[in-house]
Amino acid sequence: SPLVFLQETLTGKYGEEAKLIYELQDQGGELLALRYDLTVPFARYLAMNKITNMKRYHVAKVYRRDNPATTRGRYREFYQCDFDIAGQFDPMIPDAECLKIMHEILSDLQLGDFLIKVNDRRILNGVFAVCGIPESKFVTTCSTVDKLDKIPWQDVKNEMVEEKGLSHEAADRIGEYVQLHGGLDLIERLLQDPKLSQNKLAKEGLGDMKLLFEYLTLFGITGKISFDLSLARGLDYYTGVIFEAVLLQQENDHVEEPVSVGSVAGGGRYDGLVGMFDPKGRNVPCVGVSIGIERIFSILEQRVKASGEKVRATETQVLVATPQKNLLAARLKLISELWDAGIKAEMFYKKDPKLLKQLQYCEDTGIPLAAIVGEQELTDGIVKLRDVATREEVRM
Repeated sequence: SPLVFLQETLTGKYGEEAKLIYELQDQGGELLALRYDLTVPFARYLAMNKITNMKRYHVAKVYRRDNPATTRGRYREFYQCDFDIAGQFDPMIPDAECLKIMHEILSDLQLGDFLIKVNDRRILNGVFAVCGIPESKFVTTCSTVDKLDKIPWQDVKNEMVEEKGLSHEAADRIGEYVQLHGGLDLIERLLQDPKLSQNKLAKEGLGDMKLLFEYLTLFGITGKISFDLSLARGLDYYTGVIFEAVLLQQENDHVEEPVSVGSVAGGGRYDGLVGMFDPKGRNVPCVGVSIGIERIFSILEQRVKASGEKVRATETQVLVATPQKNLLAARLKLISELWDAGIKAEMFYKKDPKLLKQLQYCEDTGIPLAAIVGEQELTDGIVKLRDVATREEVRM
């Protein structure tokens, strides 16, 4: 998947988020853009190569013309790690696997307490329909609802009424639904809701959501998952289930400001995207998850800083050191043997470095061993191996 696309490939796929696409000026008659995510390029790849079944992961850089906030891991150039399942399968089985992977990654990284919010675009659209919103306003209403995790309901309502042109009554009716969250019990309750149960889309979405929660129960991960009607995800291409992972435990005694990075992963089902690139409009159902690597790094870095623990700055296993002058040849010979044996070794790029400096470097960077060859060692045909932490030495 290339880094640079024709603008027409990316436009019309992201909705209101499209304003963040980096567009390049006319380059020899072509209007180009930098890729915004890895999902649209993946859909294009499937369509171009007529692939109807694929399971893959992809780690690569993407670009957004956003306001950077480096303390929160928000950049204009950053890495995403995507995992996607494309193909025609029975409902909610691949979707459940994506959530399982998300849960596994966030648990293994030990980032603290997290919550994965789950919703479905069909349920949201059903809610909008029964609240009397015209279909032409579904997408823009969706992007307003998506702000509920950042601003209070009153501000969201004001935006709906003043900017999106909805009536106060319709906005209040939406508010009754989008502030709900829970688990299977909430799904059951909404399935009985007199208005929602009459809406075909909402009924379909709730039926699938019930199925999803049954599979997640079998995976044993429902403790970290919440069915949350405020989750909307701003992108246009989602067609079914959507999900987003947020970190909860962001307070820290040692840090003046709490670490707040918001969402660290998200994704959902996009069944209509491949068809946009296929000349005959053939669709391939897809579901995927995307993890923001920099956001996770910013949390891990702040955690390490707060704990005061030392992190190894290098993978080097041994530093080849000499205690006297004129022993560069001995160092080069020994390091060559270590490299040939597949051992990660390094040495000072100076002809006559001081031994104390070499050992201090090992301590600073966390190199565990120093292989010392002096004149006496060369005469005896040995090497002194020093454990940097304990200062114990072994002749070999």
